[in-house]
Amino acid sequence: MSHADELLELAAATAREAGRMLVDKRPPDGPDVVQTKSSPTDVVTLMDRAAEQLVIERIRAVRPDDAFLGEEGGDHAGGSGVRWVIDPIDGTVNYLYDLPDWAVSIAAEVDGTVVAGVVEIPLRGETYTAVRGGGALRHTASGARELRVNSQVPLGEALVATGFGYAAGRRARQARVLTGVLPRVRDIRRGGSCCVDLCALAAGRIDAYYERGVQAWDIAAGGLIVREAGGRIEGLHGAAPNPELTIAGGPGTFEALHDLLAPLDPLGDD
Repeated sequence: MSHADELLELAAATAREAGRMLVDKRPPDGPDVVQTKSSPTDVVTLMDRAAEQLVIERIRAVRPDDAFLGEEGGDHAGGSGVRWVIDPIDGTVNYLYDLPDWAVSIAAEVDGTVVAGVVEIPLRGETYTAVRGGGALRHTASGARELRVNSQVPLGEALVATGFGYAAGRRARQARVLTGVLPRVRDIRRGGSCCVDLCALAAGRIDAYYERGVQAWDIAAGGLIVREAGGRIEGLHGAAPNPELTIAGGPGTFEALHDLLAPLDPLGDD
């Protein structure tokens, strides 16, 4: 077993445990403690923090010298060259409302490069995994299936996923950009979880994705899964995916969506 495979095995086991905890301990009427971060629409629950703590503790018990970057403040240095990038609940609002599209996302970087990633979607009974250079898989109760993005889908026939920011000004700009995209594509989907959208792209359930405001923990695992399924995930004009804009799609469709978005000024002031 390679080093990356070992990291993936640990990530997958940890994500499954965190996912079970989040399902089992979710109060029937929703998480009872909800706080806001950057705006009233940017929520965090006690379960976000509990899940991140669980993930860090489980991994640290096996690999005490690794570093961590977590959405809820788990930023810890390490000396091994391995860093774990964690989103304990990607899609917290969905979790809050008991909608199925939320996930636990864990990626392992070695010297700054993501080499293994897992996205656990408990309420759909799906686990997505990838190892750098080893392909991407969807695991369900019936077994594992290799993933492959849709390719060369004309933009007018493309189902495109997106998401929206938390600040009112950013949402207004995103709405204006959307008015330039919607007439040119088959339809738009807004699921509420970046990493779930990226897994849907890898599985061929959508054709492309774009969003402003995603962070490293949103795309670390899902981005690797997309790449290993044959897709592209980048920013504008060849930049790395980043909070200003992240675009993903299969061959041909990625380029068409990029060229549609670029003149719409998606990076303008909010």
